[in-house]
Amino acid sequence: MNEGINDNDKFWLSIGGVVLMILMTIAVIKHDENEKFAPIKQQINEETALMNIRVLN
Repeated sequence: MNEGINDNDKFWLSIGGVVLMILMTIAVIKHDENEKFAPIKQQINEETALMNIRVLN
């Protein structure tokens, strides 16, 4: 008999590989979105800082 990896182990290894690939794809997409919207977030923060002025009597 073959003492190596049986069919059930191969199945779970393939499922684990697919799940890992999906998680890595999601992480890459999220990272790209954060980079794409970084200038917009910076502009919003600058506008908020400019609008946060106090009027003294």
